[in-house]
Amino acid sequence: MASRQTVVFLVAVVISLSDFIHSFQPLFSPDGNSTTHRDITLRAVLRKTAEVCRDMAASEGRDFRLTIDDSLSTDKVQRACSTTGTSTSLLSTVLFQTSIANMYFSNAKVDVVFALSEKHHFDDETFQGGRDVITAGVAAVKASVKLESFVAGRWNLGQVCHTLQDFYSHSNWVELGNKSPYSTLISPDQPLENLAGLSVPTCRNCTGGKCENNLLPDLLQQGLLTSGYFNISSPAKPAGKCSHGGSFDRTSRKDPVGGISKDDLGSSHGSLHPKAADLAVNATMELLEDVRVAVGDKNFLRLMGLSQSSVLCFVIDTTGSMSDDIAEAKRVSFAIIDSKRGTQQEPSAYILVPFNDPGFGPVTMTANADFFKDSINKLSASGGGDIPELCLSGLQLALTAAPPSSEIFVFTDAPAKDAHLKSTITAIIESTKSVVTFMLTDVLASRRRRRNTQRVSPRIMNQLDAQLYRDLARASGGQAIEVTKSDLTLATSVIEDSLANAVVTVFQVVRNPGRPDNFTFIVDGSLRNLTAYITGASSLTFDITSPTGVSQSSSQSSGPLATITTAGNLRRLSLNTDNQTGSWEISVNSKNPYSVKVTSQSSVNFIYNLVEAHEGAHGDFSLKEGRPLSGGNASLMISVTGSDKVKVTEVTLFDSSGPTESVGSGNFLVTFSGVPAGEFVVRMKGEDGSSTSRSTATSFQRQASTQIKTSSISVTAQASNTNIEPGSTISVPFTVSTTTNGIVNDSATGMFTVRANNDRSYTSTSPSSITIASGDGGTANGTVTLTAPASAASGTDMTLTIEAENAAATDINYAVLRFSVVAKVTDITRPVCQTVSSSSNCPSSSSLCASSQWSFIANLTDGINGTGIESITIRKGNGTLNTSTVAGAGGANVTVATYSASCCSQNVELAAVDKVGNVGKCAGQARQTTVATTLTAITAAVNTTSTGGHTLSISHCLWISVVVSLLWK
Repeated sequence: MASRQTVVFLVAVVISLSDFIHSFQPLFSPDGNSTTHRDITLRAVLRKTAEVCRDMAASEGRDFRLTIDDSLSTDKVQRACSTTGTSTSLLSTVLFQTSIANMYFSNAKVDVVFALSEKHHFDDETFQGGRDVITAGVAAVKASVKLESFVAGRWNLGQVCHTLQDFYSHSNWVELGNKSPYSTLISPDQPLENLAGLSVPTCRNCTGGKCENNLLPDLLQQGLLTSGYFNISSPAKPAGKCSHGGSFDRTSRKDPVGGISKDDLGSSHGSLHPKAADLAVNATMELLEDVRVAVGDKNFLRLMGLSQSSVLCFVIDTTGSMSDDIAEAKRVSFAIIDSKRGTQQEPSAYILVPFNDPGFGPVTMTANADFFKDSINKLSASGGGDIPELCLSGLQLALTAAPPSSEIFVFTDAPAKDAHLKSTITAIIESTKSVVTFMLTDVLASRRRRRNTQRVSPRIMNQLDAQLYRDLARASGGQAIEVTKSDLTLATSVIEDSLANAVVTVFQVVRNPGRPDNFTFIVDGSLRNLTAYITGASSLTFDITSPTGVSQSSSQSSGPLATITTAGNLRRLSLNTDNQTGSWEISVNSKNPYSVKVTSQSSVNFIYNLVEAHEGAHGDFSLKEGRPLSGGNASLMISVTGSDKVKVTEVTLFDSSGPTESVGSGNFLVTFSGVPAGEFVVRMKGEDGSSTSRSTATSFQRQASTQIKTSSISVTAQASNTNIEPGSTISVPFTVSTTTNGIVNDSATGMFTVRANNDRSYTSTSPSSITIASGDGGTANGTVTLTAPASAASGTDMTLTIEAENAAATDINYAVLRFSVVAKVTDITRPVCQTVSSSSNCPSSSSLCASSQWSFIANLTDGINGTGIESITIRKGNGTLNTSTVAGAGGANVTVATYSASCCSQNVELAAVDKVGNVGKCAGQARQTTVATTLTAITAAVNTTSTGGHTLSISHCLWISVVVSLLWK
């Protein structure tokens, strides 16, 4: 039996790290009252997401009932944004919470990767450098969203937000009395003004340990902007300059001593910490609004992870014998699309990856159901003469393209030719927490013919071949369903089950080798449509028992507790719970390997992330990539979703031998000490006081799907930049260490096999092995180089996995890094707007407004050297917009925007977005009289596009006016 380990809450550990920080705390507040980067990001994202949903509801004539303030939660926002978001409807916030977590984890990572970079924190008065970081980061976000690379977009967005937020705690913007964000930081075409020059003194010594008045009065009177200098190794700084402050900042010990930091309530200017945090929230919202306008409301919500349903993701073998399987994939996907279109259950996105040999991909990812239908309809079965296919290469593309925690279905009847990718696939599964289910046809058949006219060898997938797929399914929490082609239709009900709203895993276990065993799980009042899946040999039998003692055996296809259907090795049990809450039991009798999985629908679920403590100038916790170390500590950050009345009573790391327990409540950070070697899953139990089926709190349990496996190998890697320009090469240094009980064993030696794989097949170099020699301190270093092709589109995401395996091939660990290909930012200028005319015959009486119209005409251009205007949208107003393009002076294209509306809607704001996402806005309003003086008339053949989407070729007369009404933002 695995030993029980008591979980220790890390409050004491967090407090001990507080002196290391020189920015807003990344994730956790040592005093419990200061605001962290996590808090700032969460508040801004929830408020901006709610605003977008409110505006969309208004434009669609729907009610939106939510007060937008700092009391918002993910559950409140998602319910308000849902068209059926009543308090009793099933709604999963897992993707929303996971997406926000990705943003604040990447935010926190800046304090690890760029800990000593002045520009990433606006230290040392590096205002231009800090703004350049923001400009490049925002461009990367917009490019990623344009290619629907939302995961990469979130990682870039989190990093940008960190730098932007640090400005308000590191500069004197608050001390200057500013009540609004410094918008110039996200407007690179605007000059940075009133900066204190290098020779301008900014501070005086703090007195008596108090620094509230250490900024020089002349600095404040002149409104000059400065920030604190920071260095952990040298006290040097320009004469008279302010320091950041804190025990790690050596410059703060040199005159003028002290600092101006507002990172937390205990900082040098800690009394201003709340104001700095509030400004950081508003500045983050301002940045989010800029992204929103550039990408559009729907894509913005997808970037935030606000989705009411899962994605439908298929990876399909397209070789000759797969015609039946492809036909079934078409049938089930078309049935799902047709039955769920226009409902809350309609998939939020569709992903398709074909594979064969020698090819795999490309990835088709779309929110357009008809486009997906067309793509899957074009698949045909052909070729594949040497039997094994590139299944894992296709799966790798799907795993990195799909949102985290997605469910992916793989259809194949062939062994994997690229079995060497197994460890890479496992690493990505553990990193993304996606679930992979394999639909394996004719595994038990020894021979069969291809369904084509070529004379090729029969295809064979024996049990050893199938075991690879079973292992990957087990690691992800999925299933390996083995059926004949004729029975495949019976098995694909699993796909439809997975796409139901708010699916949760109640219990799951795999026995390999098999043995008779009894399994219990708790059914709570929030669960609906309980389903159990049992896979195993045909000789397997089982019994199920309800809390009231009623039993049903596997021989009864329809009994008092369940309706049982069988397809190949799969038994699907649709359970009749009839409000029978409490402990259920499944007894399985088999000596062959088998699995048991119980799922249901409930809003109550949880997410977890492995985190690790790090020390230094920005000490706190950050997301841990890779496996926890055997014998060491494993820290989990856990959040409960779907209810604010849940009390968590137990968190367990559970393997096939026994549990390792923790007790806690709410959202918390928890550490398991001395985690033994092995494979574990996270299981949570608690009480839900929101259940409507009982007058008192009901017990519940949930289980994470993805396995956690420990390792005695440590692999760490950090890239100096997560964005790569097309045609450029970056180097990624990595370190491999041997550990004992979670600590590097400095006397250890050994050789390790190294594998570096990226999902885009970009050119890469890396050592094939690495050796830790005597005297190396138990570590060895290596470097991976990665080259993005010059043809790579800006916004393309790429995932690099670096693995190290010991010589005996018994232990492996990895590091996963995410990159974005982003072209160098050359166009930072917003589109320019010039009002041509604003005319109306609007009556003075509002009661007569419906009978009259007004119009607004504006010329918009991105200049000769700009990338060109890509879209113009109505941000405010209820009228009709038509656009046309003409050639202007100097060859620049001019987009003519003509807006007309009822006099009941007398204001309009237009937003013009160029091809790299720069946003320009102009506004107009109805006038009582028409004012327009003609200067020049230009007649040209133009293309005119209306908001209805119709395109016309007409002769257009463009009038340029001398008197213009221009409101420019």
